[in-house]
Amino acid sequence: MTALAPNAPVTPTIRLRLTRRGRRVVGFLAAVPLVAGLAAFAVFGASSAIATADAGSADFSYITVQSGQSLWSIAQSIDPKADPRDVIADIVNLNQLHSSSVQPGQRLALPAEYSTAK
Repeated sequence: MTALAPNAPVTPTIRLRLTRRGRRVVGFLAAVPLVAGLAAFAVFGASSAIATADAGSADFSYITVQSGQSLWSIAQSIDPKADPRDVIADIVNLNQLHSSSVQPGQRLALPAEYSTAK
């Protein structure tokens, strides 16, 4: 049996130290799979459409934009009591417009709730 000599060197334990930059890198690498999983869920699994035999009853009225008209003036004319910003948002969403600018001659579908407000 060998005994340690009293003057034998002791090997220090090495501890891992991360700098601020190192902690950010480790955090980023840990977050990448989480973000990728959430993105995959949002694209592939968040909503699934089910086809049914029932036909939807969506009746729209249409308006053709005249020269000098804007969505604001159209919104005020189809429902003067409603907030024009809400009406414009509904028209933009229904027609899948990229902006709120319209051109003369453009045909717009009006939401059913505003087509009866005249």
